[in-house]
Amino acid sequence: MRYSAIKAAKTGYLTMSLVFCALGVFLMIKPDISVEIIGVILGVELCVFGVIRLLGYFSGDIFRLAFEHDLAFGILFTALGIITLLHPDKAMSFLCVLYGIAVMADSLFKMQMSLDAKRFGIGKWWLIMLLAVLSCIAGAVLVFRPYEGSLALAIVMGVSLFTDGLLNLCVGLCAVKVTKDERKIVEPEYYEIDKEDRL
Repeated sequence: MRYSAIKAAKTGYLTMSLVFCALGVFLMIKPDISVEIIGVILGVELCVFGVIRLLGYFSGDIFRLAFEHDLAFGILFTALGIITLLHPDKAMSFLCVLYGIAVMADSLFKMQMSLDAKRFGIGKWWLIMLLAVLSCIAGAVLVFRPYEGSLALAIVMGVSLFTDGLLNLCVGLCAVKVTKDERKIVEPEYYEIDKEDRL
């Protein structure tokens, strides 16, 4: 049961990360698409991704890294998706600020998670850190918006979606362990320190 839950959560996590990347690329290539269409697509994706993150939190992931904060973020993304679906015409104004704040918060937690991943011996921790920094910057640009025009906003929204999707894809691949063997849980190693070493 636990194995199936973790596998389903990881598969959903990776799939939605790719969808976010695809939507981000689409917005960067075609920023003049209808705001309402963007709002509906983004709202559905946020709702689905929120549910998947909730599933990940309750799945019992062995590393306990990727889904550690996903109870809060699962609720946040689901609520943000519902709000976006109720007001799709505002997706490129007020709601993009909310999304930018959510991305910044998620990225900051992923930075912390990358340091925990380093202590776990996960070799790609630096890649998670790098993508988290880039995603945080993109989210900050969405919030503060140092530009004018809906086309520019759509492009920056696309960049933010792409970097956030890429970050979550990297986290899902590097920090989510799927195994049927419960005994393979990674535990920290403890060493005896001689009195002479402490002096």
